[in-house]
Amino acid sequence: MTSRPAQRPARPHFSSGPCAKRPGWETGQLAGALVGRSHRAAPAKARIQEVSTRSRAILGIPDDWCLGLVPASDTGAVEMILWSVLGARGVDMLAWESFGSGWITDVAKQLQIEDHRVFEADYGRLPDLASVDFRRDVVFTWNGTTSGVRVPNGDWIPSDREGLTICDATSAAFAMDLAWDKLDAVTWSWQKALGGEAAHGMLALSPRAVERLETHTPQWPMPKVFRLTKNGKLNRSIFEGSTINTPSMLCVEDALDGLAWAESVGGLEGLMTRTKANLATVERWVKDSSWVDFLAEDPETRSSTSICLRIVDEWTEGRQQDQIAATVKAAAKLLDAEGIAFDIGSYRDAPPGLRLWGGATVETADLEALLPWLDWAWNEVKSKV
Repeated sequence: MTSRPAQRPARPHFSSGPCAKRPGWETGQLAGALVGRSHRAAPAKARIQEVSTRSRAILGIPDDWCLGLVPASDTGAVEMILWSVLGARGVDMLAWESFGSGWITDVAKQLQIEDHRVFEADYGRLPDLASVDFRRDVVFTWNGTTSGVRVPNGDWIPSDREGLTICDATSAAFAMDLAWDKLDAVTWSWQKALGGEAAHGMLALSPRAVERLETHTPQWPMPKVFRLTKNGKLNRSIFEGSTINTPSMLCVEDALDGLAWAESVGGLEGLMTRTKANLATVERWVKDSSWVDFLAEDPETRSSTSICLRIVDEWTEGRQQDQIAATVKAAAKLLDAEGIAFDIGSYRDAPPGLRLWGGATVETADLEALLPWLDWAWNEVKSKV
């Protein structure tokens, strides 16, 4: 039996979304929030725009791109751009986890775009990127939050592409080096890598994406919350501090706090250094483990944020998947009850396993303290089956 560890993580927050707040965060950081004010008042608009300005600087978004706050988190941002620009040409849809599969459903069943091709891979793998046709539009996730698999870089995307590349980057932004010269529309949310609050999305558009918006009229009705154009032109006020609907100024203040922290640790380079250290910590532990391995089969495509683990214990041989899943769930529940780790079970559609958030807001020391507890919990629950 594995003995009960003595050291506990200082912060047991390893959820993959909403994710851990930045180290040292407390509610007092929100004291300056412009609550009770119209979000269209000049000071509030300036605060909203500051989120975009500071995000642009940290992420290295080109000056000629538009960046704005949109409703409904990353999901809303992705839906908005899909509904707004698709249909002008055929589209290639890539998926290797649940959220990418959801975008396929939207394109095939909701927008009903007949000229669509699907490139899918099982959890742990990437589809064949070399088969993608960039004369068409292309929709993909940079990092598969529920599979722990990411694209290694942007080299597979040609610079002379004819279609648009639409990238869901919600668990990659502020943690990975996005290839902005290979992308045309990029989305993310506040509740991932910077530990912000939910319900707010960010949408970044290249000049090529803006051109499509201004030259293509979708064949379907556009809900108000998806409308990015006005009188045939981009509604630039959305990208200048105005918003389509009412945002939470508490959440805006919290986002600014997260951005200020990101700047204090060295910007994007500092954030990536922290998340790489977190992944390296888990890698060392997995290397010596007899019961878990990474879900991502290729180390080059292994996520440093949504670190997904699968069960490889000999104990699983001859056992049904539902029994294995129930045992893993029991281990995660035990750790939750002990106050050691919250919300670390694998995503409901993923293979049975564990998922640890390794973004920059998670301290490496807390991951180091957690890992022996994973060994303990697994041995505790499997011994009782």
